[in-house]
Amino acid sequence: MPTAEQLELIQAARDASQNAVAPYSGINVGVALRTDNGQIVTGCNVESASYGLTCCGERVALFSALSAGHRVFRSLALVSSIKPHLVPCGACRQLLVEHAPGIDVLCTGMDEDDSVDEFVLEDLLPSALSKLP
Repeated sequence: MPTAEQLELIQAARDASQNAVAPYSGINVGVALRTDNGQIVTGCNVESASYGLTCCGERVALFSALSAGHRVFRSLALVSSIKPHLVPCGACRQLLVEHAPGIDVLCTGMDEDDSVDEFVLEDLLPSALSKLP
């Protein structure tokens, strides 16, 4: 059973998913990233006809947080409009390991009664590339 803090983060991700731009996949993704001081920064997926220019919600949230000066993070919630629940892709996992190591990752759907899958980030990307010196 998710805690009140986790439910707040999940709801913020659900709210963010409403802003997704997904004309190609039709899959809305919303992400909420909690900073060390408790602030929540959100993002959603933004797709492009030039697939390589598409940006996942996790990266949108992370880049928004980093560009606002945040450097320490506690947790991330990812919601998606499909089942089974999406988890961060490999590119997002790598960036998160570099900039938000050790965070808890919550993955769920759009409905309040959806189950919540909980991971520690490094369990999703064992043997990740580390930062260069």
